[in-house]
Amino acid sequence: MNTRLTWICHGATMASRKALFPLDEPLEGKAAEEAGRMAALPHADRVATSPALRARQTVDALRLQARIDPALRDCDHGRWAGRSIAAIEAEEPENLMAWMSDPEAAPHGGESLLDLRTRVADWMESESALGGHVIAVSHAAVIRAAVAHVLQAPLSSFWLSDIEPLAVIRMTSNGRRWSLRFQH
Repeated sequence: MNTRLTWICHGATMASRKALFPLDEPLEGKAAEEAGRMAALPHADRVATSPALRARQTVDALRLQARIDPALRDCDHGRWAGRSIAAIEAEEPENLMAWMSDPEAAPHGGESLLDLRTRVADWMESESALGGHVIAVSHAAVIRAAVAHVLQAPLSSFWLSDIEPLAVIRMTSNGRRWSLRFQH
C-alpha cells in the first residue's frame, strides 16, 4: 500500500531561538503569521499533530483539523527541559557529550535518541499500513529521527540534519520501505 507522509516542523518559539531545550511553550507571534502564509498543502487523508502547544498552534495557523497523537511528541529531555544547551555544556559537559555521542544514553533522565527513533519508526510503520496521505506536525528532533530511519543511517547522523521551523519534509512508502521525496 502506498503512503505519502508530509512532515511539517512547528513554527519558531523563544526556546528554538535561544537554543533552549523546549518546554511546552507557545509559538512566537510572527511564527503563526508565517505558517498562515505557507503554500497550500495538498489534500490529506489524515492529519496528526504532537500534543505540544507549539505544534497545535501551527496546525491552527495552517487551518488544518488534526488529531493529537502522543507518538509525535518531542523528545523527552528530562531535567534539561527549559535549560540552555550552553548551561548544560558548562555544568555537565560529560553528560551532554554522552547524549550526543551515544544513541542509547539518556543522562538527562528523559528519552534516548534510540528510544526516540524507535517511537517514530513505529508510528511511521502504523501509518504506512493505512496508506494514503498523512500530514504530521511535529518537532525537529522527531523529523530528524524519521530521516535517520528512512535512510537506515546510524543515529550519529541525527545531528547532521538541520530541520528549521516550518520546514516541510516529504516521504513515501510502498509498504516495504520508506524513501525521502524531493519535489520542486
